[in-house]
Amino acid sequence: MKCPFCGFLKDRVVDSRESRDGDSIRRRRQCLNCARRFTSYERIDEVPYMVIKKDGGREKFDRHKILSGLMKACEKRPVSAVQLERLVNLVEQKVHESQDHEIESATIGKFLLSELRRLDKVAYLRFASVYLEFEDVSEFMTEINELFEKKQ
Repeated sequence: MKCPFCGFLKDRVVDSRESRDGDSIRRRRQCLNCARRFTSYERIDEVPYMVIKKDGGREKFDRHKILSGLMKACEKRPVSAVQLERLVNLVEQKVHESQDHEIESATIGKFLLSELRRLDKVAYLRFASVYLEFEDVSEFMTEINELFEKKQ
């Protein structure tokens, strides 16, 4: 650790303490050259999980963004917050299981559509109308007709 005062590269650790939340270690150090004390912090540097968007761009996985979209689709529908939370947990699990810390938004979207179709047909249609980017009413009607055909 480089001394912030004189730049010397050798020091000794005087005291170490874990932070309250347990995600870092605080170390009190003393420079072996100038004898001044300074503090350093150690944290685990996690590689974030990324979502590959339709346009090829990447953004950090955000479970709140998924939950927000699901809540909009399920507004005034008989789908509980617990069911939505479980669904978001399943999506997050899928993301964490990906080997290269990346998952395509299409994979997430298809999974959510299949789960919503099972939970609530109206919520499914609301989500599909945004996710599948229907261009006109005929595309929307096609999706509704497919729902009826699979129901029978």
